[in-house]
Amino acid sequence: MTPRRTSRLLAIAALLLAAVLLAGCSGGSSASAPADALVAEHLRTEIIRELPHDRTAFTQGLEISGDTLYESTGRVGQSWVRATDLESGVELARADLALPLFGEGITITGDTLWQITWKDGIAIARDRTTLAQQRQVRYAGEGWGLCAQADRLVMSNGSDTLTFRDPVSFDAIGSVDVTLNGRPIDRLNELDCNSDGFVYANVWTTDQIVKIDPATGAVAAQIDAANLKDALPSDQRDDIDVLNGIAQIPGTDRFLVTGKLWPRMFEVRFVS
Repeated sequence: MTPRRTSRLLAIAALLLAAVLLAGCSGGSSASAPADALVAEHLRTEIIRELPHDRTAFTQGLEISGDTLYESTGRVGQSWVRATDLESGVELARADLALPLFGEGITITGDTLWQITWKDGIAIARDRTTLAQQRQVRYAGEGWGLCAQADRLVMSNGSDTLTFRDPVSFDAIGSVDVTLNGRPIDRLNELDCNSDGFVYANVWTTDQIVKIDPATGAVAAQIDAANLKDALPSDQRDDIDVLNGIAQIPGTDRFLVTGKLWPRMFEVRFVS
């Protein structure tokens, strides 16, 4: 090979190497946010109507099954679960948690209401009608939110992970890591398993609700619910805690949403 041809081949190789390096630099942003990551839609809460809410309720779980609204609360010595008539608000059943349990989320599956606890590692299976305790099971880690899909339960623990559990044994059967625009999002709190197949979650300490695809963990929409606090009576806002509590109204595209120690509960629709 002649010296001239050798130098020409070396020049071509250098150009190809430079092109590869430039392509790598230009694609640097995709390393932190995958190119195929779902970009979450931005929605807001449209208030349909307001309903009264127990101002002493440190709300941890909210669920509607049929014509019954179930709510659970937290704090040691103040944790309970209650069933009320959805329209009239009349109390149908109530159960208080024994000391030192700190109540968290609840859900209904079949004839059972499952209730979890914060740091106690105890899940309680209750009769959905009387709320009488049937049994307790242990689990590892913290308990925050809980909801039920057709063949499994979905549980949050304050991290960016949702754990799937057997609806009878409460054993963990899988998990998914949740991401918002390709990046982890933690502090997932109260959950609602919606009839559209998505899981809706309050994000603790924020006015945000996220709509999660449980198959991939990707957040399909982030919902700004800040207007709900603004709709509360001005003289009652100082004593409230964070937004927490979300329950789909069966057969509709609407939800009941409230917060810890809030004097109101809101029927809302998520709109663009």
